[in-house]
Amino acid sequence: MKFAFKSVALAVLGAGLVAAAHADVVLRASHQFPGGKGDVRDEMVQMIARDVAAANVGLTIQVFPGSSLVKPKEQWKAMLTGQIDMTSLPLDYASGFHPEFGATLMPGLVKNHAHARRINDSAFMTDIHSVINKGGIDVLANAWLAGAFGGKDKCIIEPKDVEGMKVRSAGATFAQMWAGAGASIVSIPSSEVYNALQQGVAQGTDTSAGSFVSFRLYEQLTCLTAPGDEALWFMYEPVLVSQRAMAKLNDAQKKALLAASAKAEAYFESESKKLDEKLVDSFTKAGVKVAYMTAAQADAWRAVAAKTSYKNFAEKVPTGQALIDKALAVK
Repeated sequence: MKFAFKSVALAVLGAGLVAAAHADVVLRASHQFPGGKGDVRDEMVQMIARDVAAANVGLTIQVFPGSSLVKPKEQWKAMLTGQIDMTSLPLDYASGFHPEFGATLMPGLVKNHAHARRINDSAFMTDIHSVINKGGIDVLANAWLAGAFGGKDKCIIEPKDVEGMKVRSAGATFAQMWAGAGASIVSIPSSEVYNALQQGVAQGTDTSAGSFVSFRLYEQLTCLTAPGDEALWFMYEPVLVSQRAMAKLNDAQKKALLAASAKAEAYFESESKKLDEKLVDSFTKAGVKVAYMTAAQADAWRAVAAKTSYKNFAEKVPTGQALIDKALAVK
């Protein structure tokens, strides 16, 4: 009996040592989007966390939505410093670190969802991923969101519609286009647009289809210019992980994380078009007028962008013209 008890004790002790040696690695995932409210970007991250937990490989992902841990534009730096490990990030927010990222929110480069899928397999995206990797970050899941324009007092269809208007812009490249059309620029993250419209700080905005709904902007706008076959606004918002976080993981944990991320990417691709439909449905039900651009109207905006956004990007970013050319080459 003493021998049996000793054997059991040693077995329990051994199991405890093994458990300690394989204690959970905990990764912190941060993003700015509302949690638990149907935002597809939040769901991507939550899905990855759930699937990784279900894989039972000693990896836990804690998700902090709604800018509850890190402010939106500080997330890239927070990954590099180890404050967070993962994020769902509008990549253009990190253009201050890598100006090439401005090409992932460039007016008119991506026209619709089918075009976005082709962009993912292009030389353009190979170059963008290379910059991300050299910056110490890895891409877990690709995601392109269509976006729209919204006007508080009138529709935004043609460049002349924004003359003298205070417009919130999601990034520098769109801000340059807006300014080129005669607007003044309000620079705030999407999470602050509702209050800006409510208080009159902004009279118009561009943002993703998901954010238009998640942040209930239909309560502040009278007209939505929705994406269609000739969408002008597309933003790359991948799920990212720091390389220092990946270095903490064993092979089984990496395999589980990558498998969960691939599943989340496929989920997002299937849902991205539905976001546009949900956008139109939500705004229509709220009594907001919904408009679409014609090809000629979209081309008029691209002409403004060519003289402003494209030109400035090519002049300021060493590889800027090459990136634009590679994106425009994708038909």
